[in-house]
Amino acid sequence: MNRDLPRWIDVGVIPAVNILLAFLVAGLVVLVAGENPFDALSVLVIGAVGYEEAIGYTLYYATNLVFTGLAVAVAFHAGLFNIGGEGQAYIGGLGAGLAALSLDGTLPAWMLIPIAMAASGLFGAAWALLPGWLQAHRGSHVVITTIMFNFLASALMVHLMVNVLIHPGQMSPESRVFAETAWMPFLHEMLAGVGITIARSPLNLSILWAAVACVFVWLLINRTRWGYAIRTVGANESAAVYGGIDPKLVIVGTMCISGALAGFVGINELLGVHHRLLLNFTAGYGFTGIAVALMGRGHPVGIVLASLLFGALYQGGTELDFEFEGITRDLVVVIQGLVILFSGALAYMMHPLALRLWQRFRPEGGR
Repeated sequence: MNRDLPRWIDVGVIPAVNILLAFLVAGLVVLVAGENPFDALSVLVIGAVGYEEAIGYTLYYATNLVFTGLAVAVAFHAGLFNIGGEGQAYIGGLGAGLAALSLDGTLPAWMLIPIAMAASGLFGAAWALLPGWLQAHRGSHVVITTIMFNFLASALMVHLMVNVLIHPGQMSPESRVFAETAWMPFLHEMLAGVGITIARSPLNLSILWAAVACVFVWLLINRTRWGYAIRTVGANESAAVYGGIDPKLVIVGTMCISGALAGFVGINELLGVHHRLLLNFTAGYGFTGIAVALMGRGHPVGIVLASLLFGALYQGGTELDFEFEGITRDLVVVIQGLVILFSGALAYMMHPLALRLWQRFRPEGGR
């Protein structure tokens, strides 16, 4: 990739243009469906950020995407394309759920919740360990192995929920409800305790852990020797070896960190909202995290902004489905997919044009 473009264009302008193009195409889709694109955009925006409850839902969705976006970004820095965030989030949730089910009758919340959070990270890391080891030691491409592990995670969860962890006497494949000592506190309840009233929503204290994860990733990548090793392996593995860095160790370690970050989705979904183990709670967050990481250019700040955008699309899309007869849930998924397409697969589509324009019109000596 040519680096002659200044960073403010590469990180700020090009993603904004890609989003604009995605919405233009989405507007044409809405028009073909027989609805007014401007009315749809208005409902989308109001439904996402127009009132307190909507903001809570948008932030709740964004929290999951911060975890999976960071997971993909960490792997990117090492030159790895980890598309197994969905499976790692699934197994991370299993770890959190098992910890809650095992200990919620004996431990207080201040002990149980950190243990369940640690279990979610450890289980996610363990699920990413073998793909990382196969990439490092056997040359099995991490894209292929992580795809396979997504399917394995799904099959494992179905078996466990249907045959092992299902609560006796019920038909749906769900565990029993966790005791309240394993519930991540809702933000509206925490603020009510200090006299601040906000609308009820699924937003819980997992959002604070997402903020901690952002700071951790930034410090790891930019301020530690291990982060330097990750970036060196990602940039030039041969140079890393020449500099005394073991690429195999870095690849395996980076995949474990990536898997742990994805595993934290289980904290938000299971400890924070559902309060039980159940199937399909990941809801595609692992795959959307790829687009989030690409749009955010692998930087925590960019990932937060991209997560907020996709969180708004999730929440605003629900409102579109309710308000317009011609806009079904499937069409909302198409609109979300267009944003993912332009910000993910076509993330650098506008780069050559932007580079030519910059080279033609930039000020003398400008960067």
